[in-house]
Amino acid sequence: MSTPVKLAIVYYSATGTITEIAKELHDAAVKAGAEVRLLKAAELAAPSAIESNPAWAANHAATRDVPEASAEDIEWADAVLFGSPTRFGNVSAQLKQFIDRLGGLWAQGKLADKVYSGFVSSATAHGGQESTLLALYTSIHHFGGITVSPGFTDPAKFVDGNPYGTSHVDAQGKNPVDDTTRTAARIQAERVVKIAAQLKAA
Repeated sequence: MSTPVKLAIVYYSATGTITEIAKELHDAAVKAGAEVRLLKAAELAAPSAIESNPAWAANHAATRDVPEASAEDIEWADAVLFGSPTRFGNVSAQLKQFIDRLGGLWAQGKLADKVYSGFVSSATAHGGQESTLLALYTSIHHFGGITVSPGFTDPAKFVDGNPYGTSHVDAQGKNPVDDTTRTAARIQAERVVKIAAQLKAA
C-alpha cells in the first residue's frame, strides 16, 4: 500500500479570511487521503497594531493554538500550499519572511521536486490576487518546485474564475468565505493531492 501524500498548509492571516480558506483546504485534503499539517507563519506586527483592529485581534486569539511553520515542516512535506492576503499586490511580509528563511533547505536541494500551490485574499476585486499568486510562484521556480495550479480543470472553476489558485474578495470583512470559494478550495486541494500522489508513486 502506498503511503499518503504529506501536505503542509502554511499560511498567514490577519483578520481570518485566509484562516478560513486554509481550514477548507485542510479538510478537503484530509478527505482526499492526505496527511496534513495546518501551520501559520509567525506574526511580525506589534501587539498594539493587532489590538487596534478587532477582527485581527479576534483571529490572532482564535488561532493561538495553530503551530507556527518551520523549515522541518517543508522538508517533511511532499506538497505545500502557501496562503497569504495581498499586500500591495504582493505576498504578506509574514509569509515572505518564512519563505526567505528556507535558504538552508534550498541550498541542499531539499525544496526541489515538491508540489506547490497558493491561495490568496484581497479586500477589493482586482486587488492584486493574481499578481500575489504569480509573485509567490516566482519563489517556487527558484526552489525547483512543481507548481500545480487549479487551472480550469473543473466546470466550477469558471464560476470563481481564477486559474492560479483559490481566491476571495472579503470587502474588509463584509464578505465571508462563501460556497464559491469553498468549492475552489476543494478543487485545488484535490488536484494538489492527486498530482503529488502521482509523483510520489513514480
